[in-house]
Amino acid sequence: MEANPKTKLSFEDALTQLESIVESMESGSVPLAELLAKFEEGNKLLKACESRLKEAELKIELLKKQKDGVGFEKFATERDA
Repeated sequence: MEANPKTKLSFEDALTQLESIVESMESGSVPLAELLAKFEEGNKLLKACESRLKEAELKIELLKKQKDGVGFEKFATERDA
């Protein structure tokens, strides 16, 4: 198993999985042990989503700072490391 498989998910996939976890947790029919596991998985997905949003925000800021707004630079992200 990979160290952090959640980093391989797209933002949309991670968000969809997170929404599914929240719905199942809100149903009230999840046993406590499973609830804790879902909470932990949801936390990892949330961090993955936050990371993707932060990367997008930084890329937008970089583009705003460019004089002509047309050129693109390689932007190093956590996933590139």
